[in-house]
Amino acid sequence: MKKKHSRSGRQKIVVSPGKIFLKMKITLLIVLLSSIQLLAGKAFSQDKRFSMAKENSDIEDVLGVIEDQSDCYFLYNGNLIDVSQKVSVKVENESLDELLSQLFKGTNITYKIYDRQIVLSPANDVMISSQQRSVSGKVTDTSGQPLPGVSVVVKGTTTGTITNFDGKYSLSDIPANVTLIFSFVGMKTREISITGKSNIDVVLEEEAIGIEEVVAIGYGTMKKIDMTGSASSVSAQEIVKAPVKSFDEAIAGRVAGVQIVSGDGQPGSLPNIVIRGANSITQDNSPLYVIDGFPIEGNDNNAINANDIESIDVLKDASATAIYGARGANGVIMITTKRGKAGATVVSYNAYYGISKTSNKIETLNPYEFVKLEIERSGTSATNLYLNNLNRTLDDYKTIEGIDWFDLCLQEAPMQNHDISIRGGNASSKYSVSASYFDQEGIFINTGFRRWQSRVSLDQTINNKMSFGLNLNYSDTKNYGLVAASGGGGGGTGIMYSIWSYRPVFEDDINLDYDLMDPAVNPAQDYRTNPYLQLKNEHRETFSDNLFANSFFNYSITKELKLRITGGISKGGNKFEVFNNSKTATGNPASAAYKGINGNEIISNSINYTNENTLTWTKTFNKNHNINVVVGYSQQMAKSETFGASVVMITNESLGMNAMDEGSPNRVTASRSTWSLQSFLGRLNYNYKSKYLITASLRSDGSSKLAPGNRWGYFPSAAIAYRLSSENFMKAIKTVSDAKIRLSYGATGNNRVSDFAYMSSISSSYNDYSFGNAIPSPGSRATALGNADLKWETTKQLNVGIDIGLVKNRITFTGDYYYKKTSDLLLNAQIPFISGYTSTFKNIGSISNKGFEFSINTKNIQKSDIKWTSDFNISFNKNEILSLTDGQESLISNGLTVSPLYIAKVGKPIALFYGVIDDGLYSYDDFDILSNGDYVLKSNVPTNGSARASIKPGHAKFKDLNGDLVVNAMDCTIIGNPNPDFIGGFNNNFQYKGFDLNVFFQFSYGNEVYNANRVRYEGAASSNSYSNYFATYTNRWTIENPTGTIPRSGGFGSEAFYPSRFVEDASFLRLKTLSLGYTLPSGLLKYLDIKTVRIYSTAQNIFTWTKYSGLDPEVSTRNTALTPGFDWSPYPRAKSIVFGINVTF
Repeated sequence: MKKKHSRSGRQKIVVSPGKIFLKMKITLLIVLLSSIQLLAGKAFSQDKRFSMAKENSDIEDVLGVIEDQSDCYFLYNGNLIDVSQKVSVKVENESLDELLSQLFKGTNITYKIYDRQIVLSPANDVMISSQQRSVSGKVTDTSGQPLPGVSVVVKGTTTGTITNFDGKYSLSDIPANVTLIFSFVGMKTREISITGKSNIDVVLEEEAIGIEEVVAIGYGTMKKIDMTGSASSVSAQEIVKAPVKSFDEAIAGRVAGVQIVSGDGQPGSLPNIVIRGANSITQDNSPLYVIDGFPIEGNDNNAINANDIESIDVLKDASATAIYGARGANGVIMITTKRGKAGATVVSYNAYYGISKTSNKIETLNPYEFVKLEIERSGTSATNLYLNNLNRTLDDYKTIEGIDWFDLCLQEAPMQNHDISIRGGNASSKYSVSASYFDQEGIFINTGFRRWQSRVSLDQTINNKMSFGLNLNYSDTKNYGLVAASGGGGGGTGIMYSIWSYRPVFEDDINLDYDLMDPAVNPAQDYRTNPYLQLKNEHRETFSDNLFANSFFNYSITKELKLRITGGISKGGNKFEVFNNSKTATGNPASAAYKGINGNEIISNSINYTNENTLTWTKTFNKNHNINVVVGYSQQMAKSETFGASVVMITNESLGMNAMDEGSPNRVTASRSTWSLQSFLGRLNYNYKSKYLITASLRSDGSSKLAPGNRWGYFPSAAIAYRLSSENFMKAIKTVSDAKIRLSYGATGNNRVSDFAYMSSISSSYNDYSFGNAIPSPGSRATALGNADLKWETTKQLNVGIDIGLVKNRITFTGDYYYKKTSDLLLNAQIPFISGYTSTFKNIGSISNKGFEFSINTKNIQKSDIKWTSDFNISFNKNEILSLTDGQESLISNGLTVSPLYIAKVGKPIALFYGVIDDGLYSYDDFDILSNGDYVLKSNVPTNGSARASIKPGHAKFKDLNGDLVVNAMDCTIIGNPNPDFIGGFNNNFQYKGFDLNVFFQFSYGNEVYNANRVRYEGAASSNSYSNYFATYTNRWTIENPTGTIPRSGGFGSEAFYPSRFVEDASFLRLKTLSLGYTLPSGLLKYLDIKTVRIYSTAQNIFTWTKYSGLDPEVSTRNTALTPGFDWSPYPRAKSIVFGINVTF
């Protein structure tokens, strides 16, 4: 396959500086020079014969034909050689030399043939000087990387050369006092006098607008200066600075308008990503992922190695996302992976090793405090158990160390990562191959996450009209160990529940490796287990393998019109298995949840096929009018299936999962589902001198998820932008480098609904029916009433933005205001009971999000040896429910128990905390004292939900809002807001010679968390004796401590509602990343065939400033739109430090 003239590396194109062209230029020049290198040793046959006939053709066209018919390549400086000259040539079976002689006859161009390389030079280039000299040197960028293809010209003449692959140049026989001009597209031009110099090394700096300013958009790319929509970008350099398994953790806090919240610190867990607020109450609010132009729903971000990512672009407004129609309402995350580039093969290896440990610890009662509490709440039985039977006094427990279950169950966990990549290619073929291994042990013993991953990409040019490419990504992951609880107070998986609850001291020595249950407690009434033994014996594993493959074919129908066909497949397989032996909560005969030794296995598979076809027409009229039109057709189909089986009463536990066939069948489940999507799309981009810009798009989606008649949705958008800085009156303001205002409006949809939501459904079970004999029988029952009128949730969004660049774009600012309204929300509407159902899904609600986003980037210091850049972003979002179901003003959702904790109310944000308002504690003044010394609550003092006669001084007191002197559900109200007022991040990068330092802060303000852990461990929820509490419980009210702020033991009142005392301010400022690196001088490496070596150390989640009393303020163990900010038995978030090395060969 031959290198095409239209894709060569000649410097003939003269454009305004832009990093997109820089990227193209570097790539193409490396293609040219590496091709020379790769083909070295194979002599070019100048016996090759040529035949052609060209009349009045550009020299450039003829050069392209010669390259098509041979293996030769032309090299010239576009500033010196005019290839637009018209020539005529006619040869029949002639040599290359004869052809070139005829071609350049009558022009001012001469040529020299060096093997396959043909160098063009201007004729009659004569300089007269009394003193001549030679000069040479090397040209690099600010990071020390060589720049091939830099134009080096003697000022005022046409004499010059181009730097080679290593960035080196040489000029001979030039005057001794001239000035050299070093120029490269996208870089600042430099002029340097050679007087008294024979070696001149030059460092070129990037122009203000560069490579990173090219944004990936739907079905193409665009320079950011020409965008009318709202988008934010994160470069590869920022992504890999944090030692994380997936990119989404690394970009948290780095993109305005994007909120990324991890449920907890479980290794392998995926965070929840919301862009510009939640659009839906009951459906998925996660964005659409597009990887190398290929859309993927429900993407497993663990499958992608962060080191394989070139850039991430987040599309936020309707102008940017409407091209994805029914999948664009929640925003779009465009991921562009690294690809091969023409030039010498580059091998890179990155590795790091480190440890992680818990970033916080909540202390529980020590042995003395615990025994004192036991005696207080259990009286004689506890006195006998801990004192009399052991001949101890209470004070003896002050010197007994006790068991620290937290320290026993947690560890300093090792983590390591290795990845290697090989990238390179030539003019026609480019390739990239990478592989990685990530292994992270959890800070809980016997928990962790492991991933093997590999990626291959290929780009192949067939000729000047056709090219194709291939992308393959395979990952194999394993999550293992006990998970943290996200449900109610019980359950065997609530590991923190057991750690905090288990007694620190026992009446007898306990065998930590044998005694699963508390020997003093009736196992049938106790959900707690020995957490250390439970962790050690837990066999809970999830295996996932994902294959993502897609290919594309490009065909240039004409110079302006291009066809692109893509096809791909995404295949996923998962296996979840649990084996509960006799040392686990459900497998131990003494456990309340006893099922005998048991096992469970669930296998699921999914496959997704996608085909997209687009035509792109690009045309420039009169050099000023630029038009880009995209039209396309897309189709997608997905299938999934799940099969599961569980058995109980396994007889041979030593065989583990291999003994599943020995047990008694307990339950078998199976499901299958499929859906398809068909789409038509179109978009127009127009700009006049990049000054007036217009974008319009329309997409039509038809989905099988909705009923016939409602399957098609239409999603238009339009946007305009005006570059003020192009006006003459703005050019007079020298400090303003760029200024643009943007306006967009459009509609997008949310198709994240279940596959058959419009259909009625039935469910089968083993115990659905009892035919009068109290013995359940297997059967099926109706579970949901269908609704054939269901349609899309539709979001309409208005966006007004401004982009400003100051002081040659050393300071750039972007600000956006948006208003989103989502209509036709899918909500459960109440229906008459006579139907046999209580509710069904209908499109009856609406919600809005409005807010501001600001980001500022500054280049504070830009010297040759020292650099300092900063990035700051902040986002404000206000969410409001506009309407719910007919006649319904609010929805409620449960918390730790069946009692409601959340309320979604018209005129308020989606989810607010709902409960009673804490009013301190009952004091002695609230009671009348009877003659026998008993206290009786005064008649004008309201109760707390308990019987009036049972309330005592020190009990919890709540506000009686309706004044009926009884606190109950009628007194519940809004008690907190889990939604932040604003979020953001602040990033600083420093470079000093070979050293680099990154400091990144993340912050959130105004969000509150319901600390449900305190409900149980500060005595609000009823619990058995022998249960430990938080150390803060020492500040409870007692007769000896009447000023205590925590209610006395057993004095929290009714559990039917949640008190506001457990709503906490979870605002935080986190030093998220601190990374220090050093790049070794290239002079030390040149004899080792090593290009670069960088050693570094990075710390993650180093310190958090917060008032929150829990393990971490960034927690949401429920993690849904209706139940955010809920903290119950979480897996603690870890802080980590790693030491690593990057080597490039």
